[in-house]
Amino acid sequence: MASIAIIGTGYVGLTTGACFSHLGHDVICADIDPEKVARLQNGDVPIVEKGLDRLVDEGLRSGKLSFVVGAAEASKHAEFHYLCVPTPQSDDGSADLSYLQTAAKEISAVLPENSVVVNKSTVPVGSTRVVARVLGRSDVAVVSNPEFLREGTAVSDFLQPDRIVIGSRDQEASIRVAALYSRIATPIMVTDPVSAETIKYASNAFLASKLSFVNAIATLCEAVGADVNDVVLGMGYDSRIGREFLRPGPGWGGSCFPKDTKALARIAQDAGYDFRFLNEVLQVNEEQFDRTAKKVVDSISDEVSHKHIAVLGLTFKAGTDDLRDSPSIEVLKRVAASGVRIKAYDPAVLAEDNNMATMYPDLEIEVVSDPYIASEGAASLVILTEWDEFTWLDFDKLAEIMEGSSIVDARNLLDPTIPRRRGFDYIGIGR
Repeated sequence: MASIAIIGTGYVGLTTGACFSHLGHDVICADIDPEKVARLQNGDVPIVEKGLDRLVDEGLRSGKLSFVVGAAEASKHAEFHYLCVPTPQSDDGSADLSYLQTAAKEISAVLPENSVVVNKSTVPVGSTRVVARVLGRSDVAVVSNPEFLREGTAVSDFLQPDRIVIGSRDQEASIRVAALYSRIATPIMVTDPVSAETIKYASNAFLASKLSFVNAIATLCEAVGADVNDVVLGMGYDSRIGREFLRPGPGWGGSCFPKDTKALARIAQDAGYDFRFLNEVLQVNEEQFDRTAKKVVDSISDEVSHKHIAVLGLTFKAGTDDLRDSPSIEVLKRVAASGVRIKAYDPAVLAEDNNMATMYPDLEIEVVSDPYIASEGAASLVILTEWDEFTWLDFDKLAEIMEGSSIVDARNLLDPTIPRRRGFDYIGIGR
């Protein structure tokens, strides 16, 4: 088994490190935050991700996983060095590689001979060359090994992936990285670094395109009187189309899709190609936020317009506590701009943590600890994240405590007949 240094203990780094230790490798994860490192060394996982806390605990107990402060400390005795640092994006889609370059510079002098440095962060095309130039080590190979982790299912995505992509012009380095995954039964694709980097962006941009398409179809269904659930079911039976990512919603978001779609459009622009299709995909998504917000505002009757709305779900998807680029937040920004007050509940967002106020200081949302507290006196109930617990709401109780009688289900999570039998005006997406 190999010795691996993970540089960065964010979402990707922590999942990668814990999973590699589960596969039997000796893993040291590095971060610049001493307090975070101390928490992780005690098994305190700071993110909500199914199964991740169990793997971290397993790794710590077996001695296969440890955490240190500083990239150089992790890399000085390792054979493989995974760069899992942030690559923030500007408004025009270009990526800030300063974290990546800083990490490469920090470890360059301590890398053991014949090490392999691996780009795991989602990075622009050509970033392996950037890292190699910063390292300045002719004896060290730089490989691209993009991640395809979905928040909420990241552990299973790592251990049971659809494929593993490795990008390198050094055949020996490719074989060595592939060997790290020898206990995982899945296709391993070896290509050049530029193709590997493009695969990641193209995959996420395609999935984002599929979501924009189904949201546009939902709008069409509303216009012609069709039921989008039946339409997408009929489409999904076609093996050429497939059922995945054919579920309409308030718009798509998260830490990957918006960033990667904009980045691919910018990469194309820099290469001299006007990728108009992707720009339209992004525009359709903005329009979906607008349409969903309008549904919410229109659901409030004049008699209760001075009241608040109850919002269920703030994270960008169920199974995570991630609020970054959440479609729920994008919709609520538009709703709040109309003067509507908002009380919200999310199982992964605690009012006392103050995360909402920190990330979105200009958005006034009162976060509460219970869906019924949010709903008391509400003019309308709005479901924006597909948490399973929302399917078990007590609609008799809601009818008693709410001022209004509208439910906007922006995830088509509910069976419409159930709230309608209790006197609610059910409003879905494309239904």
